[in-house]
This record gives sequence, C-alpha cells and structure tokens, in this order.
Amino acid sequence: MSLPDLLARHLSVCDELHRLCIEENRILKHEGRPPDEAWRERKREVAARLESSLAGLRARAQEPGERGGELLEQARQRSLQILHLDRENEQLLLRCSLGPARPSAPPPANPGAALKAYGRKP
Repeated sequence: MSLPDLLARHLSVCDELHRLCIEENRILKHEGRPPDEAWRERKREVAARLESSLAGLRARAQEPGERGGELLEQARQRSLQILHLDRENEQLLLRCSLGPARPSAPPPANPGAALKAYGRKP
C-alpha cells in the first residue's frame, strides 16, 4: 500500500477518534457525568485501530525521498488536538467523580430578611 493511502486511512481514524473526544467533552461538560460503558467500548475500539494504523506506518519501509506531505501534517495536527482534548476530558472526569462543587463563600447576607425574621421592618 502506498504512503498516501496509509496516511489517508490513518487520518480517517484520527478524525474518528477526535470526534469521539469532542463528544466525550460535551457529555462531561453539559451532562456532568462520564459516558456510558457502550460509548467507552467504542472509544477503546477506535483507539486500538489507531494503534494498529500507527504500527502499520512504522513498519512500512520508507523509500528514499518519500515524504508524507500535507497528509502527514494533518495527521500530526489532529493527533495533537486529540491529546489536548483527552487531557481536558481527564480533568473534567476527575471533577465529575469528585461530586458537586461546594460554594466557595456563603451567599450574601440580606439584612432585610433578618429584620423580618425578628418582626421588625427594614
């Protein structure tokens, strides 16, 4: 298989994993919970395909003067985006597992409410 074909296939897997990371980020941010087991299994399967794709790229003997060009650069950029999102998702997952955030300061006092409680008018 030619290098451009391998890179195109690899970029396709990178794009799929990137979409899954974006979806995971959305779930963690908006729903405040980790994705379900079926979703995690799907991500594991795509990550395994990515590992296989990388192994195929490494195993291929590079011919003299052969370069990946634009496809290789796109794959690198997508991989960096995946790593960045994955790091953010790990932090969000940690926050979700710790439970709801506690308020840092008590709510502001309402002097009128205290006066009403004691039967006085403000």
